[in-house]
Amino acid sequence: MNSQSGLPADLSRFGNVEGYSHYPKTVTPGLPAPAGGGLLKWYDIAEAATPVTRDTSALAQRFLAAETATGRLKLKGELGFVILHRCGGDFHFLLVSSWRNANEMWETVYAKTSDAPDFSLFPLPGPHRATFCVWELAAVNHERLAFSRYLYSARDEAAKRAYLEDYYEGGA
Repeated sequence: MNSQSGLPADLSRFGNVEGYSHYPKTVTPGLPAPAGGGLLKWYDIAEAATPVTRDTSALAQRFLAAETATGRLKLKGELGFVILHRCGGDFHFLLVSSWRNANEMWETVYAKTSDAPDFSLFPLPGPHRATFCVWELAAVNHERLAFSRYLYSARDEAAKRAYLEDYYEGGA
């Protein structure tokens, strides 16, 4: 251990990422989506050359509307955001995040494979599980900062509009 930093002297066995080349994706905002009594900002994430298609976006919006209409997803007047992430090929995550208990982000994860007709709940086994990937965190970090600004505000109509109109757009 290095006594100054607390780090081991040899880091060769930590954080090794092999057989993977990282590449850029783009975060594109969409129109807000009313859902289950809540109001959610919308983000598409994909490689610039292979964006989320209109058909997939429309399918995701219909699916989200059905989940909330049936009561499987209840957002009780919450604010939040959706990330529709094209993860290469035709696999998509639909990540629904809402703000609860004043300052907590809650999430429901859906996915659609190329051979599936619709989205479905994505199983998240085990106590230590995936949350957001590095590309999704671009939008998530923006939303964290935007919601913090909202929490510091008067939380009135103007503050809600300011939050709902504050989107991230750009590289991830």
